[in-house]
Amino acid sequence: MSLFKSFGISGSGMTAERLRLDLISNNIANAHTTRTREGGPYRREVPVFAQYLERFRGRGFAGAGVRVTAVVKDPSPLRAVHEPEHPDADAAGFVQYPNVDLNREFVDLMGASRAYEANAAAFDAAKQMVQRALELGRG
Repeated sequence: MSLFKSFGISGSGMTAERLRLDLISNNIANAHTTRTREGGPYRREVPVFAQYLERFRGRGFAGAGVRVTAVVKDPSPLRAVHEPEHPDADAAGFVQYPNVDLNREFVDLMGASRAYEANAAAFDAAKQMVQRALELGRG
């Protein structure tokens, strides 16, 4: 693996984690959304990450980063809250709220933030290694 390839691997990790952060922010923003364009309450969205592989010298595959293959809606049950005065309440007075748990979103937010920082640190370390190699080459 070339040294420059590590830039791409770290970059793919930062891109994937940035998308994850965007989805978490969207989930938090819609934690109380009871109407969507598709109808019904908002459903939590999560990214699906997949390992990105490249053929390694014609003898198998080597890791080349991560990519987001899909954004899926969380199928977990919605929260039913008894609020008969709410305009979206059903005949029994229950309102279906999104399946967004703020505690879980904040834990995921911290994990995504740490993963982004780790990728940024790896990118910076690779950059310093290249700079040192260039300095050695100058003599």
